[in-house]
Amino acid sequence: MPEVTDEDFASEVIGAELPVLVEFTADWCPPCRQMAPVLSALAAEEEGRLKVVQLDVDANPGTTNAYKVLSMPTFMVFRDGQPVRSMVGARPKRRLREELEDVL
Repeated sequence: MPEVTDEDFASEVIGAELPVLVEFTADWCPPCRQMAPVLSALAAEEEGRLKVVQLDVDANPGTTNAYKVLSMPTFMVFRDGQPVRSMVGARPKRRLREELEDVL
């Protein structure tokens, strides 16, 4: 899964042409690790329609604080540079896909 940082968040997420699903994650977060295969599969299935990236909250406090992320995993969808959906907690791929459908 591609990772973004405080330094490249603006270019990789805000400036992206496609909608971007950002997982705010941490190495110490078991539900985040549980979501890794789900997000990888989703990224492969939605290639060309959705960009999927991760941001480590511990290594990137600027972006984490800017978007008021307090729980992991937090998923945020950005479209045209703006956050349009936020979801907290692990979920099955089917449910995640349903929650994303109206913002893609």
